Amino acid sequence: MFKIGDYAVCPGHGVGQICDIEDKDLGGKAQSFYIIKILANDMRVMVPTVSKDGIRRLVSSDVVSDVYDMLNNHEVKIDTSTWNRRYREYMIKIKSGSIFEVADVLRALFLLKRQKNLSFGEKKMLDQCKDLLAEEISISRGEVSNDVKVQIDSCFSKAEESSLC
Repeated sequence: MFKIGDYAVCPGHGVGQICDIEDKDLGGKAQSFYIIKILANDMRVMVPTVSKDGIRRLVSSDVVSDVYDMLNNHEVKIDTSTWNRRYREYMIKIKSGSIFEVADVLRALFLLKRQKNLSFGEKKMLDQCKDLLAEEISISRGEVSNDVKVQIDSCFSKAEESSLC
C-alpha cells in the first residue's frame, strides 16, 4: 500500500507522486482512490487502491542495471512489419507498465532507426519511451533526468563500449 508522498509509476503516463487518498461513492459502494500527480505534465490520475495493475513502485537500482544491460544488447531480431502493426504492439508493451517492456520498445525503435526512417508516430513513441525510462531511473537513483537520457543514448551510439552503460 502506498502513502501520501510516495512515488509510483502509472503505466503509459510515467512517474507520479501520490498527493492524496480519497474515498468516493460509486454505485452505492465506497471505494478508495490514490490521487496521483504525474510529474511530467502535472496531470492528476485516480487509481483504485485495490487495483493490482494500476500503479507500481519505482524500480530498484539493481533493476536499473538490468535495464541498461538490456539496452546494450543489440543482438535482437528487428521487427520489420508495417509501421502501424509495430505501433499497436509497442503501445501494448508501453501500457503494460513494465520498465523492461518500455526498454524493449525503445531498443527496437533505436535499432530500427539505424536501418530506415521511422514514421512520425514511431519517432514520438521513441521519445516517449526515453522520457518514461529517464524519469523513473532518475528518481529511482537520484540522478538528473538529462544525464540519464545521455546514458540511454550512449547505449546506442557508435561507442558502445562507453563506460556509462
